[in-house]
Amino acid sequence: MSFAHIRYSVAACQTDMPNPADRRQMRASTDRMLSLIDSAVIGSRPFLPVRLVVFPEFAHSAPVFSTVAELLEKLAVSIPNEHTDLIARKARDLGIYVQTGSMIECDPKWPGVVFNTTCLIGPEGLLYRYRKVNPWIPYELQSSPHDLPGYDEPLFPVADTEIGRIGCAICYDWLFPEAIRQLAANGAEVLLRVSAYMDPWGATEPMNWWTVINRARAIENIAYVVGANQGASLRHYPPYSWPGGSQVVDYDGRLLAEASPGPGERIVVAPVDVTALRHERAARQGHHLLAHLRTEAYPVYAGHQFPPQPTDQPALMSYEWNVERIEAAKRRLTS
Repeated sequence: MSFAHIRYSVAACQTDMPNPADRRQMRASTDRMLSLIDSAVIGSRPFLPVRLVVFPEFAHSAPVFSTVAELLEKLAVSIPNEHTDLIARKARDLGIYVQTGSMIECDPKWPGVVFNTTCLIGPEGLLYRYRKVNPWIPYELQSSPHDLPGYDEPLFPVADTEIGRIGCAICYDWLFPEAIRQLAANGAEVLLRVSAYMDPWGATEPMNWWTVINRARAIENIAYVVGANQGASLRHYPPYSWPGGSQVVDYDGRLLAEASPGPGERIVVAPVDVTALRHERAARQGHHLLAHLRTEAYPVYAGHQFPPQPTDQPALMSYEWNVERIEAAKRRLTS
């Protein structure tokens, strides 16, 4: 077996910025991210160069309003936009790939709906748009593309790039092993976690779900995991504090690099060896969980569980309505 050697550094850049209250304030967040990209690339230049930079969930904007109508009025943006254009210019100038922080997205194809969306951008431009499939309910009112009748775009896109096959999912998505397994089934070798994972579940003991999940998903899928976590202080993003702890994990679950837990900006850099990963997937027989998967053994996936959202009446979307849907799903579990 022989493969073209692909080895580079990846940088997880966690942020600590005030959350924009309107679209105009988003530009300051994007400008800071452009500066962090420069820092990550310049800092690694004498060593193994950075070719991939990853930002956290809500780095561009967070859903700081309690209704979809307010999000549409004040924060939602279509894609592409000035923020993705600026990052595309930076990616082209530096010859790198950037997984953007997420932003609140609107799309004229889906009136009255907002998505929590992140983009992979490379030297060639916008490569994919990932819309969070599992919003953090009951709080998040963004729509899941899974729930929209007639939705015809890939739920779990993977980009085949010169630095490997890259896929991304957002924060709560990662608590569903099925979501990350689908990315791997679609070919992903480097899995990006764009996240805003808060205390007490975050990157600190005694729970430290952040590390547990990142390492488990790497092992399950024989893939690198790059997790960029929100590092916002409590004053920037109440009512939670955000522990950061951004990480890079290799395909055997080894922790290659980790930011010290706690709020604040951090840049975490670690090597990614796609050639070694491809050799491992090709040569391994034991613990090849992708090849060993007995899909037909799990009838739980054949039936419907969580009720879809009222896409014909988006005004119904609310914390209370999400709670009703959750309770309906719980009743199904015991019926």
